[in-house]
Amino acid sequence: MPWNVKWLSSYSSHNSQSQKQCKNSSFAFYQAVRDQLPVWLLEDMRLMEAFHWQEGGKVSTYSPSEALLYALVHNHRPYAHYLLSKFHESALAIPSLHFSCCHSSAPHLAMAVRYNRIHVLLEILKALKDFPASDRAGYLDRRGCSRVEGGKTALHVACELARPECLLLLLGHGALPCLSDCAGNTPLDLLLQQIWESPAANLRTQLLLLDSLFLFIPQGFHFAMKQQLLGDPQQWQDLLGKSRFQWLVGLAPPSLFVRSMQVLIGTISPDQFPEALDNLPLPHFLKPLDLKLNN
Repeated sequence: MPWNVKWLSSYSSHNSQSQKQCKNSSFAFYQAVRDQLPVWLLEDMRLMEAFHWQEGGKVSTYSPSEALLYALVHNHRPYAHYLLSKFHESALAIPSLHFSCCHSSAPHLAMAVRYNRIHVLLEILKALKDFPASDRAGYLDRRGCSRVEGGKTALHVACELARPECLLLLLGHGALPCLSDCAGNTPLDLLLQQIWESPAANLRTQLLLLDSLFLFIPQGFHFAMKQQLLGDPQQWQDLLGKSRFQWLVGLAPPSLFVRSMQVLIGTISPDQFPEALDNLPLPHFLKPLDLKLNN
């Protein structure tokens, strides 16, 4: 075999072995976060190029944003807290395409909701207070990838997956409940679809989500499912209850309790949410939701 063919064969074998080693090293950081290793050790690993391999053999360091996605997946709360407090904006920046299929989504919010990471979600929302107002609003209401997530916002995901604590936190920090996804559905539409398709599975939680939405959406709010409600009023009343149904289709104003809660919650600034809920002049059993954030 000619020497140049031998050299190319040897180089190819060495390069393949190096790529395999890089892949294993990259997975080691993922495993380290999964195994809840100490923050200082994770940061040492994050900043080592050997631990981050991308397609094509490119190596680099993990960004705080990418590390936060791992912390969210594995519920490593101390590491998530460190990244959000140390790096502020860069921890919530759009990750590389190796981690996110497009640069138009807000993957950390959606990931926190999808995995029901209530405590980390609250830390993310608190971190957003340091953003300019327009950037904060844009981040909260940013739609996900149209190909993978159907253009859903984090609120859509909370309704679709029945995450009542996540929903109320997002609403209380200013997320808009009126936005539509790529299919023209608002979060309310997705929730009503879930109630209609599987009413026996999770109705109590779904009605809790609906009651939380009622605290933030205006009367006369347009949603795609309204005609379906009007087309089968008796079955929808059986599912939702008469007062909820009548409010949704515009036959009655919101109840006195709902209107009172709308006014009270409207006095709470996002920076004080949800802690200020405890100070509302209501008995505990009338509070809109017990977030159990001390657990």
